[in-house]
Amino acid sequence: MDQLREALRSRHYSPRTEQAYCMWVKRFILFHDVRHPAEMGEREINAFLTHLAVKEKVSASTQNQALAALLFLYRNVIGREVGELGEVVRARRRRRLPVVMSRKEVKAVLANLTGDKWLMASLMYGAGLRLMECLRLRVQDLDFARSEIVVRKVRAVHRQDLADGWGRVPLPGALGRKYPNASSDWRWQWVFPQAGRWINPATKQQGRHHVDPSLVQRAVREAVARAGLAKRVTCHTFRHSFATHLLQAGYDIRTVQELLGHSDVKTTMVYIHVLNRGPAAVHSPIDRL
Repeated sequence: MDQLREALRSRHYSPRTEQAYCMWVKRFILFHDVRHPAEMGEREINAFLTHLAVKEKVSASTQNQALAALLFLYRNVIGREVGELGEVVRARRRRRLPVVMSRKEVKAVLANLTGDKWLMASLMYGAGLRLMECLRLRVQDLDFARSEIVVRKVRAVHRQDLADGWGRVPLPGALGRKYPNASSDWRWQWVFPQAGRWINPATKQQGRHHVDPSLVQRAVREAVARAGLAKRVTCHTFRHSFATHLLQAGYDIRTVQELLGHSDVKTTMVYIHVLNRGPAAVHSPIDRL
């Protein structure tokens, strides 16, 4: 497992991907009675993936993630390519359209949020950001020449932290070693820092992390309940609504694809299906008399 983590980190995989891949490899090993992966191969991978689909009834995306983790393990840790897997029972891919709020519903949810939670939700809707993209915003990510976001309160907190001997944030990759003082630089601070300080277990230095995603998720869930919406709205629904409303406003799909950061326009095409309202969108001829 240490070799797997090292291989993932050396290739700059995200912490969440590392956590997910390690979990799938552990489950694969336990499923086959703690046999070493080097002793196993295509037949065992096939059996595990089939078990996920048949017994655990996982979704197609979950099964694909498990396969990706095992392919990474064999290619980059075990040192061999996985051949033909044979007749793997594939999980059924459900055709599920994303939940989208109307503009009126977005306005109602935002009206039930306050402070930084309101600002985060507004950014997710206004810029189509994913939750973690929003939370991981750093001050230097903001372009003040094109738009203006006031972060004076955050800067005051940072100055107080520096005065107290703290005010450091974790940096991505090896930047912390390359630029030892960058972690206390204003430009690298989080736009949405957490209320309490954290202690780096390795260096024992104190600093701040960004707001925990569960706090934003709970605030949005409570705002949706207060707004009286029956839809299953999450933080990601703001991103879905952003894309759908842009298409409704007449923006072309390639522009929306670029704004969302989709590598393939097919991913963005799902919002075209959301706009296809079927018979409900047809106006009766009598309405035009």
